[in-house]
Amino acid sequence: MTSFQRRKTLLFIAISALSTWASGLDLGSRQNAAPTPAWPTKTVRIIVGFPGGSSPDLTARTLAEPLSKALGQPVIVENKVGAGGNIGADYVAKATDNHTLGLMINGNMTTAKLLNPTLAYDPLKDLQPVSLVGVSPLVLTAPLNAPGATAAEFFKAAKAAGDSWSYGSPGVGTIGHIGMELLKSRTGMKVVHVPFPGYAQVASGMVGGLLQLSMLPPAQAIAQVKGGKLRAIGVTSSGRSSLAPDYPSMSEAGVPNFNLEIWNAVAAPKSLPAPVVAKLSKLVSEISRSPEVRQKLFQQGWQVVGSSPEGLANRIQADTALFGGVIKTLGVSND
Repeated sequence: MTSFQRRKTLLFIAISALSTWASGLDLGSRQNAAPTPAWPTKTVRIIVGFPGGSSPDLTARTLAEPLSKALGQPVIVENKVGAGGNIGADYVAKATDNHTLGLMINGNMTTAKLLNPTLAYDPLKDLQPVSLVGVSPLVLTAPLNAPGATAAEFFKAAKAAGDSWSYGSPGVGTIGHIGMELLKSRTGMKVVHVPFPGYAQVASGMVGGLLQLSMLPPAQAIAQVKGGKLRAIGVTSSGRSSLAPDYPSMSEAGVPNFNLEIWNAVAAPKSLPAPVVAKLSKLVSEISRSPEVRQKLFQQGWQVVGSSPEGLANRIQADTALFGGVIKTLGVSND
């Protein structure tokens, strides 16, 4: 055997030994690596910042049962009411148990910090999107005996009333609040804002004569209008909505190019691991779009979306820019 052949043989033996050692090291590392923990390992809570029977509450309870079946663990809904849903949102943002989620509305994830820089949580820093569940226009409603035979006549009467009229919303920074302020700027109305814990209480205030107008989700508005207790002025969309097809759009009501939607979504604390968020997003989207749940949500006044985290993040970014502009231009505050 020549010296060249001997060197070639020794090199082959060395490389083979090194490969065997490396393979054994890799196998050992895989054997010693901690397995990905199972999730969930206990009850999952969905926090709602509004009262029982409110639109967010109904959505959360609609999702809870099928989500529980899919996860193999109980899923319960807890109501932590106040501050336009921000008390519940803050609770979710500070949760560290990896088993707490939130059913949020637009305001909690877009305008909250813009309206109140001292807010205890930051939607962009402390919450992460899971899935956009559904979207809906609002229905501008008034008492049954409201003046004016047409929408145009109603707006004329509202403008003439100055600040003697008031409107209700489910809290400062909610779309019911920002949307009404935008409508005021477009119509010349001077109605005064009165915040309530939720849309159900706003509707009760309307029926009880405490308020002269408000923007309600279709579910609450249609029930009251069909029950002969309230009057629908128009829907906050540029065209008629399939959720409330009998009511005129804002354009038909004399306010052109007015388009406003509320939405609800599932969010999680920033600390929730990415694989869990991805799993949850997939499940929430599939459940939302299933025929049975889709029908229930439609009856509650929602057009189902069921998005990815990225889809919800894009909507948050767009709405933050839109409503942030309204807040800045009109000087809306949480006072």
